[in-house]
Amino acid sequence: MKTVLVIGGGVTGLSAMYELNKWKKENDQDIRLVLAESAEQLGGKIRTVRRGGFVIESGADSIVARKADAMNFIQELGLEEDVVYNAAGRSYIYSDGELKLIPADSVFGIPASVESLAKSTIVSAEGKVEALKDFYTKNDRFTKNDSIGDFLEHFFGKELVEKQIAPVLSGVYSGNLSDLTIASTLPQVFDYKEKYGSIIKGFEENKTVFQSGGGKKFLSFNNGLDALIDAYEERLDGTEILKKTQAVKIEKTDSGYKVDFSNGESLEPDHVVLGIPHNAAATLFDDQGLKAEFELLKNSSLISIYLAYDIPDSELPEDGTGFITANTDELNCNACTWTSRKWKHTSGSGNLLVRLFYKSSHPAFAFLKGMDEDELLKTALADIEKSLGITAEPAASEVTNWTEKMPNYLISHPQTVAELESRLSRDYPGIWLAGCSYYGVGIPDCIESGAETAVKIIENM
Repeated sequence: MKTVLVIGGGVTGLSAMYELNKWKKENDQDIRLVLAESAEQLGGKIRTVRRGGFVIESGADSIVARKADAMNFIQELGLEEDVVYNAAGRSYIYSDGELKLIPADSVFGIPASVESLAKSTIVSAEGKVEALKDFYTKNDRFTKNDSIGDFLEHFFGKELVEKQIAPVLSGVYSGNLSDLTIASTLPQVFDYKEKYGSIIKGFEENKTVFQSGGGKKFLSFNNGLDALIDAYEERLDGTEILKKTQAVKIEKTDSGYKVDFSNGESLEPDHVVLGIPHNAAATLFDDQGLKAEFELLKNSSLISIYLAYDIPDSELPEDGTGFITANTDELNCNACTWTSRKWKHTSGSGNLLVRLFYKSSHPAFAFLKGMDEDELLKTALADIEKSLGITAEPAASEVTNWTEKMPNYLISHPQTVAELESRLSRDYPGIWLAGCSYYGVGIPDCIESGAETAVKIIENM
């Protein structure tokens, strides 16, 4: 009997195991399926905390609706009736000591019309004039593998990118735009420049692609995002689930592999899915060459701080759902989501719940990462007082530290992943990469990666 081991009980590993388990049942296969997770609970970066009437997502907080609609996992897991969507609202950029609205007719801060550019209160008149060169400057030097920061700055100028676009895009893709490729972030900007001769015109012609569904761009579940994890776990009745079981070493054997666990037990699987971060995967091997290739992939860091208040969220600016910071020396945070405004289900009483994001891209992070929880809370309260004028003491809080755990797709990322895949195929057949370290950071990306890995294993049985 063959054995498949999935290391990592996040949504990637759960998706892979779900597909394998479904295939096992439908085809009456005599195969052993084992899922090993080092933590006490499944879910990885999906973790819902319920406290004082608030629903707090300490990790990922939503799923991109457009991607979920193109897949069927919500229907397969029977979660249709539990789906909730984000409330529509405007986003702000905190700049020059005040909140300024991001133009409504924009995509990731990129103007989708000349009018949108003209009405921006974030960019100066000189910056707007410079951005118009997008309409007459041809692309004769960039490919999709080049830096998206360099690409946008070449056609829009420095000010529009630095003040309006970079804060939004860097927030979404967790990195400096100069280090991120067009292909791994927003490939549409390249396609639109090629087809229409102008990025702005391209977004204007295709704005319905990004604005479809009104404000319903993201979805979650009525009692929290961990409903997705629970639904997967409930459907793995043909699987051995080992919690609090950390894989510590992978060795080749004559018949396959031997995997040792922290509890002293071991397993000899025929196939192994590495559904864990790349830096954790690297520690499992003695092969120094393989370790070196894993180390070419990079992570960034994030500290998330929730503050819950016994005051109504109507204290916030009308129609807003949060802000991003443009000038990094004004606030210590990179962004602040007004969670109770954006996600009604997170606050049954309608009281205020906000989430602040502190990323390693911020100059202040060097000091923040050494702070204890009390010091971090004081920093968050100071940012809230300065940006929103709220001085009340919070009724509850939640601090989550994802140090060196956020994938950061550098320009070299696609080549590094391809070389890793090639080396594993040659030297470690039957060991498979899956998940956000390699193939996309969103929840649908992770689910798709897990499912595709399961298909590869089935094909190689």
